[in-house]
Amino acid sequence: MAFPADKPLAVDGRGNSLISFSRGGEAAPPQDAPLPAALVTLWRAGRVLMVFDRYRQSWELPGGSVEEGESPRQAAARELMEESGQQSDERLRFIGYARFVLAPDRRAEYLALYAGSCTEARAFEPTEEIAAIRWWNLFEPLPGYVQPLDAYLAALTR
Repeated sequence: MAFPADKPLAVDGRGNSLISFSRGGEAAPPQDAPLPAALVTLWRAGRVLMVFDRYRQSWELPGGSVEEGESPRQAAARELMEESGQQSDERLRFIGYARFVLAPDRRAEYLALYAGSCTEARAFEPTEEIAAIRWWNLFEPLPGYVQPLDAYLAALTR
């Protein structure tokens, strides 16, 4: 199921837009733009894990770049552990591909979205990149800026 691209699904304060989201088909990634990243929604007791990125000064889903020789699924699991110290209790579920148009040059990119759950939170150690983690119910205010693109994607996996 693909969501239409006639208007953005979400836009952030930097001018980046989530244009569409396509479910299913992990084995057939889109070919019309690069797929350089993966994100994870990790759920625990009705709350999704958010990480506070020191550089962007925003709450975001854990995730990041797919490294050479790595699949998006492998990148998602690695980034989840590196950024938050958390792991899914089960194999991450593929949710779909999100298409973005990124500012300022209006380039198109995709990212792969995965979801998982955990029953117990692990200890978190701040890193150079990630200052804090929070388990968020999608409604309560978080201190600071919540990345609207990530909040929209998290809601799709609830």
